[in-house]
Amino acid sequence: MAGMLLPRIILSAGISGIVAALLLALMQILWVTPLILEAETYETAAESLAHTHIADATAGHEHPQQAWQPEDGWQRTLATISSNVVMAIGFASMLTGAYCLRRPPGWVIGFGWGLAGYAVFFAAPSLGLPPELPGTTAADLLARQYWWLGTVCVTAIGLGLLFLQSKPMPRLAGGLLLLSPHLLGAPQPAMAESLAPEALQVQFIQASALSNLVFWLVLGSVSAALAIRFGVGDENQGLASPENRHG
Repeated sequence: MAGMLLPRIILSAGISGIVAALLLALMQILWVTPLILEAETYETAAESLAHTHIADATAGHEHPQQAWQPEDGWQRTLATISSNVVMAIGFASMLTGAYCLRRPPGWVIGFGWGLAGYAVFFAAPSLGLPPELPGTTAADLLARQYWWLGTVCVTAIGLGLLFLQSKPMPRLAGGLLLLSPHLLGAPQPAMAESLAPEALQVQFIQASALSNLVFWLVLGSVSAALAIRFGVGDENQGLASPENRHG
């Protein structure tokens, strides 16, 4: 039984992940990436000015080689698409695995699962750590990673208790879990500064939020439709209601 289920999960997650990833990449290329490139011009100008001031002091010294990064153009586009596909297939696998336990009655329910994924992996963490443009000061990386991971975990558990439980106490606990990382507060830099104008930062946050929302809605609906099409969760649904087989 498990051997028959695994290929269906892989196929469903693979197709839905690729579809959502390509849509996200298109929105990033047309909307998000131009904002990043514009912000990088401010960062480059600041770096050039700093290098000019210290040029005499560092004359005759070798500069360490910078790590490789994709150049603007096809390299950057290919890197964006590749990372999106890997990420989206991973998220789609999580959703499809959830459908094995609770099969959606229709593809529209996938919007709800997509909204949950958006809340867990983007909206809740962004309340404390909003998307940042290049040239923006940030708190310690390790502290931010711990807070992000903790926020994702407690948000997922909180939403599960709030919407998948009917008793009041678990639902109350779920609501408290949703609030807990924001009451604790995300790590912040000692002094918040940004080289890019504030208006550009606002545009970037809005573009990131909307593109990720579309990504998760498409991922949820397509993965739910494919799970139904490929019969993911049929076995558990039959086991969960044996009385249906006996009239």
